[in-house]
Amino acid sequence: MIIDFHTHIFPPRVKENRRRYVDSDPCFAALYDNPKAKLITAEELIESMDASRVDISVVQNIGWTSHELCVETNDYILEAIKKYPGRLVGFCSVQPLSMADAVEEIERCAAGGIRGVGELRPDTQMLKFDDKEFMQPFVDALLKNRMILLTHSSEQVGHRYPGKGTVTPQMLYSFIYNHPELTVVCAHWGGGLPFYALMPEVAMALENVYFDSAASPFLYKPEIYRQVSALVGEDRILFGSDYPLIEQSRIIKEVLVQDLPDIAKMKILGENARRLLGIA
Repeated sequence: MIIDFHTHIFPPRVKENRRRYVDSDPCFAALYDNPKAKLITAEELIESMDASRVDISVVQNIGWTSHELCVETNDYILEAIKKYPGRLVGFCSVQPLSMADAVEEIERCAAGGIRGVGELRPDTQMLKFDDKEFMQPFVDALLKNRMILLTHSSEQVGHRYPGKGTVTPQMLYSFIYNHPELTVVCAHWGGGLPFYALMPEVAMALENVYFDSAASPFLYKPEIYRQVSALVGEDRILFGSDYPLIEQSRIIKEVLVQDLPDIAKMKILGENARRLLGIA
């Protein structure tokens, strides 16, 4: 089974009115201001999955800065997972600055079959991510509903790119350390956070943390799979493409050519995600 843990879809009206949403939200603008940045619907994702032989895709929302835009786009993800049961797993977006609304939205989405919150953007959403007391109601709502958090992650060095942001390993580590009971997926290899697992205290804090490979060819050499496997274990790496930013088949091929045991490749491409999501 192949499971892509990191894809993005949008309602047709967002595709048709891109400029209105660019003007309304800084996160969306950072990612999609360029007309060449592709926006896709659920149907287009299913077409890619069939072509790339992906069994299941986890559809992520983005870090909208307003509660209203979170709800609007969550509605579409709820519709999509009902239309394509067994093919799509949904994550929703919330704005914890409006904490009461965020908790209510988590409850609503959980009731509709959503499995997590993502892709959270602590930087553009202006969150006090390292403030344990502030983030606790958000974390409690996730724990209550057995939901996973997928957060954006950024390298604190290297080249700039649209949407890179400032969610660095230090920001991630502070949140993870404050909430060890929460299952967290750090996108984009955690911005390099796995490399700090050589520090014993960091390794202990990361015991409930996973890392996805979203946009990997734009960030790291292919050896990243072997390096992170050695640092945190192959059991905690999730295949994520960030489709439509990158073709799903491209990341699958990158995993398959790695100098890793076949069982490790199977885990990365789907077994780890299947177990994490509780899929039979």
